[in-house]
Amino acid sequence: MPRSFAVFGAGPGLGQAVARRYAREGYEIVLVGRRRDPLDRLAATLADGGAAVHPISADLADTAAVPRLAEQIRAAVGDLDAFYYASSPNSGFVQATELHAEAVRDYLPLAVYSLLALVHEFLPGMLERGDGAILVAQGAAALRGRPGMSGPGLGLAAQRNYLESLEAEIADQGVYVGRLYIGAAIENTPFHARQEAAIASGARGPHFPSVSPDQLAELLWSMHRTRSRGEASYPEELVRS
Repeated sequence: MPRSFAVFGAGPGLGQAVARRYAREGYEIVLVGRRRDPLDRLAATLADGGAAVHPISADLADTAAVPRLAEQIRAAVGDLDAFYYASSPNSGFVQATELHAEAVRDYLPLAVYSLLALVHEFLPGMLERGDGAILVAQGAAALRGRPGMSGPGLGLAAQRNYLESLEAEIADQGVYVGRLYIGAAIENTPFHARQEAAIASGARGPHFPSVSPDQLAELLWSMHRTRSRGEASYPEELVRS
């Protein structure tokens, strides 16, 4: 029976690259995202390459709908062997002096609540089997605050704290928790397109280095395969600095 892998947040850029990478490893793929048409196009591409693929449209900001989503996934592939979660708030950064509690509450469903709900759905099966993986990739704002870059990072920092605790509790039970934090503009994303336009117009920075989503997907797969470290960053010095 093939192993199963879900991509929660199968949007342009890294989500699609991760789906392609795990499909090449023979996983049966579940694609989850808000818009059905892009999911269907990616599913068709993966299926043309021989993968078994199940696209499911869902709004991951709706935490109350996660149990129903889990039922749909189990109906398609059974309990997941591993999953990747990358959904995060799309709101832009703001000054810390201008941040309000209402905005922070809006960040939490995607950054924290729905991830917790998915872990509670699928972790028990992984622990019972003594094998599994929970992977996330998020922006480097989860690592530390910077001037003028407050807002979504609060939710991502809370997510990181939770995952570090989870890793410490279950590492000896066969379930890997891998976190990748990205301080770069991922190619084929709206953020990368905006940055390239800004650079072309001569706008002043800060500008982030560009990175291929396939390169990041390969890094995530390597982390999962080797399980040699629970956390990494791109560029590498972000975690160390």
